[in-house]
Amino acid sequence: MSISPVSRRLLSDEVFEQLKSAIVSSELAPGEQVRDADLAARFGLSRTPVREALNRLVDTGLVEAKPGVYTRITPLSRIAVQRTLAVLRVLDGLAVETAVPLMSSRDIQRMRHANDDFASAVGSTDIAAALEADDRFHGVPLDVADNPTLTRVVEQLHPQLHRILHRKFSTLLGGRNTIDHHARLIELCEQRDASAAARLSGDHWVALGDQIDELFDSNQFD
Repeated sequence: MSISPVSRRLLSDEVFEQLKSAIVSSELAPGEQVRDADLAARFGLSRTPVREALNRLVDTGLVEAKPGVYTRITPLSRIAVQRTLAVLRVLDGLAVETAVPLMSSRDIQRMRHANDDFASAVGSTDIAAALEADDRFHGVPLDVADNPTLTRVVEQLHPQLHRILHRKFSTLLGGRNTIDHHARLIELCEQRDASAAARLSGDHWVALGDQIDELFDSNQFD
């Protein structure tokens, strides 16, 4: 068996994914300072791929850096979360309104299967599976819309969204409402009612914002 050297880029990707997961799950807590030397020692790597991963995490908004002062996990604030959700509301609405007239029966079935998986994950409190199924559900209209710029921006915001939803799903807040919302959205997609589907999508993001406010009010989002 021939073994090829692992590229530095692959090492950086692996560090990025592991750190992203740790931030989303709050294993690395909001506001916690991180040092590339310490992380490199934990990973058993040089500092270069760790620095590259941290720079990518800065781009996603999960890490913030002030040169010469600190590199830390971005604190969670009510206003920052609401701003992120406001942007995602517009982007998701655009994806839905664009995609609905173009959807095939197979696309509808993909959404239905994703919602079934989401319901199962919520029922078993499997947060990782819930996030994955929710991504698949909302990924269908994004795929069908076939707008590379839209897809790129949404994917850039996914790590921040996962961080928000991880907290929400871990409390079981609104899980049943999300399942019902998905089911209603599927119905509107089947009916080819793009405007109503986009409005429903917007209403869901507003409701999500209200639920996140509840978590902040009860100190479950600090």
